[in-house]
Amino acid sequence: MSESLGSAVPLSTTEPRPAAAQRVLPLRHPGRWIASAIVLAVVAQIVHGLATNPFFQWDRFQYWFLRPTILDGLLITLEVTLYSAVLGLLGGILLALARLSESPVLRAVSWVYIWLFRSVPLIVVLLFLYNFSALYKTLSLGVPFGPAFLTFDESRLATDMVVAVVGLSLNEAAYAAEVVRGGILSVDQGQHEAASALGLPKGYQFTRIVFPQALRSITPNYVNQLIGLIKGTSLVFYVSLLDLFGSVQSMGSTYPGDIVPLLLVATAWYLILTSVVSVVQFYVERYYSRGALRSLPPTPLQKVRTGLRDLRARARKEAAI
Repeated sequence: MSESLGSAVPLSTTEPRPAAAQRVLPLRHPGRWIASAIVLAVVAQIVHGLATNPFFQWDRFQYWFLRPTILDGLLITLEVTLYSAVLGLLGGILLALARLSESPVLRAVSWVYIWLFRSVPLIVVLLFLYNFSALYKTLSLGVPFGPAFLTFDESRLATDMVVAVVGLSLNEAAYAAEVVRGGILSVDQGQHEAASALGLPKGYQFTRIVFPQALRSITPNYVNQLIGLIKGTSLVFYVSLLDLFGSVQSMGSTYPGDIVPLLLVATAWYLILTSVVSVVQFYVERYYSRGALRSLPPTPLQKVRTGLRDLRARARKEAAI
């Protein structure tokens, strides 16, 4: 038995190459490199055109970018956005709870509200509210179909800021309601059943168990709505409120030769505002993902550090080979 094993002929007489001499070649992707080169060429051409075309008047852009008129309009845009976002979210929560209520009256009224304001353009809502005093000159509080205790002059109550905030909030609440309702429905049914089995009050179940979990789904969707709201504030110019876009339009009428740089100023500020909101969205989502993910998503700074570390490791590996 031992002789037969000793006389066996090896299958291969080739010596294995040392590990240091072996090199694994990565799979080539020529199509990817070609597409990347084409995209970079197009981007470079666009940037070159923006930088060298005198029609854009970048010197006038620099002049207008931080002018007090533009900054005053930017401040009004921020105020309208803040008030409308808060009121719209609160209204959306109430509408979502009404949609999920067991009362058929609340469900019907909420559905009609959402259907109406999602169907009517925002500009129509703003113009209707702006001319609301033509329909109702006074507003009153009192017994329904009975005497009034307090009476308000609608023309004095509805300033340009109030009309803009109310119109945007009414419109925003309709969309926020569906976002909130979808977030609440995304919570596992077992969470509701476990909370009910413990005998917790309905309000406590919603505020401490259901809603915090629903925020993981609500946050990214509502931030998209918030970005749309920032851009939607440009319509308040039509109700005589000089926000950022209104200031640009007003200055463009006074200085017709600077229309293009003024529009670029508005574009730059809207890009800055939406970018800031996107950064806030990332960190809010990262905060609420705790407990749902094994590891938190890396921040942009962490991604840069990881990329540089991988690049150094690859360079050392190539140098060693």
